[in-house]
Amino acid sequence: MVGFASVRGFIDLHSHWVAGVDDGARTAEDGRAMLRALKAAGFDHVVATPHMRPGMFDNTAPALRSAFARTVDAIGAGADPELPGVSLSSEHFFDDVVFSRLMSDEALPYQGGKAVLVELGYRAFPARLQHRLHDLVRRGLRPVLAHPERYEPVWEDIEALDPLLDVGAVMLLDVAALVGKYGRSARKAAEALLEAGYYQAACSDAHKAKDVDEVAKGIEALQKRFGEEEASFLLTEGPRQILEGKITG
Repeated sequence: MVGFASVRGFIDLHSHWVAGVDDGARTAEDGRAMLRALKAAGFDHVVATPHMRPGMFDNTAPALRSAFARTVDAIGAGADPELPGVSLSSEHFFDDVVFSRLMSDEALPYQGGKAVLVELGYRAFPARLQHRLHDLVRRGLRPVLAHPERYEPVWEDIEALDPLLDVGAVMLLDVAALVGKYGRSARKAAEALLEAGYYQAACSDAHKAKDVDEVAKGIEALQKRFGEEEASFLLTEGPRQILEGKITG
């Protein structure tokens, strides 16, 4: 898929269905089962975002492109109507090594090259985080912060994210947090961030097919508490704006 304007259902910006590269799908069949479940939950396009985290998941952009192609070929993505459309990016752990890759075109931004998914350590934000995110923005890459509701500084004060928003980062909700998948603190933070309007989009962060049960429950909770219009924005229009580089507001 070249553009996302034709996608009518949900767009998932964060999932782990590429086989054998991280803590997500182990086999191509696992990946296919995950994609089928996400399609049934309402996602018409699912971006693969395998981890790029040196020392834990030593994936490089070329290796991930190869693994993506093998998985797509094995499961028939693009030809099977039971599967959503797919594309490739990565969940970039924001350390010195990966930051250097992002600054030298050795990483995997979202299709279209306008935004990139980044992940932080849970306990504390790294030094110079705001400045480094600003560096990405100056290169034309909007940082998309994975699951901010899971970070301990955010549990203490959601305004810890304000300096990151100020330099152009956007926030991506793991929707299953709304039904307690990651514990009470993450759930409370997600609800507070939603109430305050911090999120640009919501995603599955699915690692296995059975995760999609909690994703579907999270979508239902989002719709029930925050309304159909907000849920539709976070699952469809918000992700589209990120991918097309047309974020408003």
